Amino acid sequence: MKLFTIGYEGATQADVIARLKVAGVETLVDVRAVAASRRAGFSKTILSESLRAEAIDYVHLRNLGTPKSGRDAARKGDVGTMRAIFADHLSEPQAQVEYARLRALAVEKRVALLCFEADHAGCHRAVLAERLADEDGMTVEIL
Repeated sequence: MKLFTIGYEGATQADVIARLKVAGVETLVDVRAVAASRRAGFSKTILSESLRAEAIDYVHLRNLGTPKSGRDAARKGDVGTMRAIFADHLSEPQAQVEYARLRALAVEKRVALLCFEADHAGCHRAVLAERLADEDGMTVEIL
């Protein structure tokens, strides 16, 4: 099983969708706490509609987003603090429910995790991908 991750920092919506299509992604899972963006084409409604037009499903799992304190740490380049904050967040009941949903989707379909950061290593989606790889033996590909 393969899991993909993608960040849209510095990319256009068309570029992101093209990379998803080349990889054969069936479902884009948006793991942003806030699915709004100042970058054109990446707010929840327009992104969802654009993906649907390309036969890619869209799922927003808000509770798998990084809490504000984690986002602030990531912006400062403090990846260790962001990871610790996010790990604590994943123990919350709502995050556990959405993680179980993500896990089920990733086993059934070709899924890509979406967040803003271009650098997968500095983003919480890396934590989710690592966890899925450990638990389900998935390989992770960064788009």
